[in-house]
Amino acid sequence: MTFRAKHLLGIEPLHPDEITTVLDLADSYVELSRQAKKHSDVLAGLTVINMFFENSTRTQASFEIAGHRLGADVMNMAMQASSIKKGETLIDTALTLNAMHPDLLVVRHPHSGAVNLLAEKVNCAVLNAGDGLHEHPTQALLDALTIRRAKGRLHRLNIAICGDIAHSRVARSNILLLGKMENRIRLIGPPTLMPAQIEEFGVEVYDDMRAGLAGCDVVMMLRLQKERMDGGFIPSQREYYHRYGLDAEKLSHAKPDAIVMHPGPMNRGVEIDGTLADDINRSVIQEQVEMGVAVRMAAMDLLAQNLRNRRREAAA
Repeated sequence: MTFRAKHLLGIEPLHPDEITTVLDLADSYVELSRQAKKHSDVLAGLTVINMFFENSTRTQASFEIAGHRLGADVMNMAMQASSIKKGETLIDTALTLNAMHPDLLVVRHPHSGAVNLLAEKVNCAVLNAGDGLHEHPTQALLDALTIRRAKGRLHRLNIAICGDIAHSRVARSNILLLGKMENRIRLIGPPTLMPAQIEEFGVEVYDDMRAGLAGCDVVMMLRLQKERMDGGFIPSQREYYHRYGLDAEKLSHAKPDAIVMHPGPMNRGVEIDGTLADDINRSVIQEQVEMGVAVRMAAMDLLAQNLRNRRREAAA
C-alpha cells in the first residue's frame, strides 16, 4: 500500500495511487463498521484531538467515531469557547498542543491555510477537516469511495457538480480528486456562484441544468452556503430551486442509472427535492455518511503508520 503523506491537508498533493490506497483501506473499514464488534486497536495508545473552529455535526461526529473505533484516546476541544476567543494566536495554540503530545490532530477552521499553518508548528500528524474556501479532503475521499462502490470504478465517468461552486471547498477537493482519476467533470450553476477562471481546472461549465446533466453518471448537489454570501448571489431561494434545484424532471436528462449525491446538510426544496433525496434507487446520500466514517478511519490509520515509522527512524 502506498501512502507517503505526513499530513492530510488537501487532495492537491496526493498521487492517484495514494488516493487508491486510502479507498482500498476504507473498503475494509466499511466491513468492520458493519460488524457487531466494530473496534480495532490500530491506534491503541495514540491520542487524537479534534479542534473544530467552525460548527459541524456530521464531520466532527464522524471523526470522533472513527478515532474510537480504531482504539485511540479521543478528545474534542470546544474551540468556540477556547483561548482563541480570548486573543490567543494560532501559533500559541500550536505550542500548547505540542506540550500535550497528541499523535493526530483533526482541524476545521474558517480561514483558508490555517490548518497548513498549524501543521508546520506541531509535532504530530494533521488532518484537514475543512479550511475556509480551500479544501475538504476527507469529504472528497468519501465521495470517491461512494462513487466507486456504486459504479464499480472511479475513472472515465461523467460527473456533474451542481450549485454553489464559488463558496464550496467540497467542490474544489472533488474537482481535484476526480480530475486526477481521469473523469469528465461538469460544473453547473448560476454565473454568480461560479468562480472566475474555473475552466483552468479542466472542467466544463454550464448554467443550464438540463444541458449539463445530459448523459451524466453521477449528480453531486452542493449546499447553498448562505453564511459565506455577502451579496445578492441569487434572486430568491424559490427561483434558485426552479432553475438549479434537482428534481425528477431535471434528473431524467442524466443516465437512467445516475446516482444522486449531497455532502449535507441539505436544504430540501432549495437544492434538491426531498422525495428524490430519499429515493433509495437513486440517492446515495446516506451511503456517503457511512463512507465518511470508513474513510476517516483509513486516513487516521495511514497517517499513524507514517508517524510511527518517522518516530522509529528518529530513535534509531
